[in-house]
Amino acid sequence: MPYDPSEFPAFAVTVDLVVLTVRRHALCALTVRRGEEPFRGQWALPGGFVRAEEDLASAAARELAEETGLRAQDSDSRPADAHLEQLATYGDPSRDPRMRVVSVAHLALAPDLPAPTAGGDAGGARWMPVSKLLGGQDQASEEGLAFDHARILADGVERARSKIEYSSLATAFCPAEFTVGELRRVYEAVWGVALDPRNFHRKVTGTPGFLVPVGGTTTRQGGRPAQLFRAGGATELNPPMLRPEV
Repeated sequence: MPYDPSEFPAFAVTVDLVVLTVRRHALCALTVRRGEEPFRGQWALPGGFVRAEEDLASAAARELAEETGLRAQDSDSRPADAHLEQLATYGDPSRDPRMRVVSVAHLALAPDLPAPTAGGDAGGARWMPVSKLLGGQDQASEEGLAFDHARILADGVERARSKIEYSSLATAFCPAEFTVGELRRVYEAVWGVALDPRNFHRKVTGTPGFLVPVGGTTTRQGGRPAQLFRAGGATELNPPMLRPEV
């Protein structure tokens, strides 16, 4: 069948970012207040249109840098500040009232981040606890994120929750050197459950390649000095850290 351009109307491609961090022992997502229509004044996930010369990874990394100042790509002189991976593609014809827009969402994870500063056309930026943005069944709450961003956020949160079961992804929420207690609080924040400290310590220190002692201690969490670790070379956990049933 010959190609007929009139049968394929123009459409735009955007990248939306689910940026997650742990602040005050709660899993939080970055949101921005839209400064223009559609949904002006409403909170949304950060993101933007893909430029003509960009591939998707470059566009996502640029948006992340503009919104948070974080580097998502390694360089010879400086390691990446955040973990960034492609999440899913969203292409409902009615998801954007302006025109047909296909969004390729990305998930970004980083350690405790400071208060954000709005950039571009955003009217404000804030970290919001995921529990306030998503309802009990990970549906939109009264916060009412713009577009289909509640669904994108829910998918990103579930990706993070499931991946920390079988990978070392939880360490992306931690600083370069961290304690087992700090890592446990990441799991508790992402999963939304309390974990037994002794069992957790035994599992993570007994999993080959997960954690590597750095030879120091810290009292930054209060109490007795705690041993410091860094992420090991393992990318998969065997056995996995299964999420408790709630």
